[in-house]
Amino acid sequence: MAYVTAFSFAERFLGFVYRIFLSRRLGAEGLGLYQIALSVLGLFMTAASSGIPITVSRIITKNKAEKDVNDTSAAVTGGILLALAVSVPLTLLTLSKSKILSFLFSDERCLGLLSIMIPGLIFTSVYAVIRGSFWGNTQFLTYSVIEFAEEGVMALAGIILVSTATDTMRGTEFAAYAVLISYIFSFVVSSIVFLVRGGRLKNPKPHLKPLIVSSAPVTFMRTGTSLINTLIAVLLPARLIYYGMGSKAAVSEFGKIFGMAFPLITMPSTLIGSLALVLVPELSSNYYSGKFITLKNNIEKAIKFSVFTASLAVPIFLSLGGEIGTFLYDDSSAGLYVTKAAVTMFPLSVSIITTSMLNSLNREKITLAYYTIGAAGMILCIYFLPKYLGVNALIVGTFINYFISATLNLITLKKVSP
Repeated sequence: MAYVTAFSFAERFLGFVYRIFLSRRLGAEGLGLYQIALSVLGLFMTAASSGIPITVSRIITKNKAEKDVNDTSAAVTGGILLALAVSVPLTLLTLSKSKILSFLFSDERCLGLLSIMIPGLIFTSVYAVIRGSFWGNTQFLTYSVIEFAEEGVMALAGIILVSTATDTMRGTEFAAYAVLISYIFSFVVSSIVFLVRGGRLKNPKPHLKPLIVSSAPVTFMRTGTSLINTLIAVLLPARLIYYGMGSKAAVSEFGKIFGMAFPLITMPSTLIGSLALVLVPELSSNYYSGKFITLKNNIEKAIKFSVFTASLAVPIFLSLGGEIGTFLYDDSSAGLYVTKAAVTMFPLSVSIITTSMLNSLNREKITLAYYTIGAAGMILCIYFLPKYLGVNALIVGTFINYFISATLNLITLKKVSP
């Protein structure tokens, strides 16, 4: 886990530095536009492939635990076909600039940014499936290096391109091109590694049905997450405008809280995500091998680690949020949002690790249901509370969302692990 965590932290740190650069070059409004377009792209990426990698990984792990010598290349091929079946139509729909997509944006400039990024959807969807094969074969170092390199390519391309921009909108477009370049890079590198290590494309028919059945709940849940992010990007500025805030001010405040403050709040997820990545194959192996005592111990240790990680960060952000915002973004109000949202790290951390655990134990439908309940609470907050709390309604809604899912996940884990 050590090198996975190190690479994940380095990747997150690099992305964070790049986000600081963008915030200073593009300003709150430009960053807000970029974040809105990126949220919609994230929605499409999730719909295309989010549930497939973990399913491919579990098929490989299960085969190993049951000493099944079936070739898993067919599962990878099936996953790629399923990913392309969704990503290609979405790409064509976006490039056609259909009016169907207009409802996703509160600002029409975002559709142009999405059109620049969208070809990367096909490349990154295929890469996601190959990534799942890396997980299943415990090739975590390979995955970590490629992910870090992808972030590095995006940051390097973005800094070079955005630095040449003569105005904010042109700089935002260049940042979108940097996203596309990074996705093409990770696809090319991962494909080469997959083929060099003996990976091949084979008849996927035996694995298509299991892939669809198992990946659908995870895909729905993660698509729901991306849809929520997209809905937030549309609904929150709209509600702020409805209650009297100007359009540019609403986009700017959204950029501050969602593009500046929330990346800081989710920092503990770097360590927790690394733990989940390493733990998922092990929990699956424990479960299918009937090693329930080991399963129980691993679950308890992981939850304690997640809470401990959040405990290290929360006091810092509570006491120094304003100073951090001024230092990083030259914006004290962004730092104030960090302070207000700090305690959200506790339910966020527990929710992330417990959801990954339940998914590895074949409880994808349950986590989907729990996520839906929590997300509904968040949307209600974002719709009704801006009248009283302004943009802070997002902080309250986020806390409620993760608190609900974390609590329900813990109750279910206690029942699942004998």
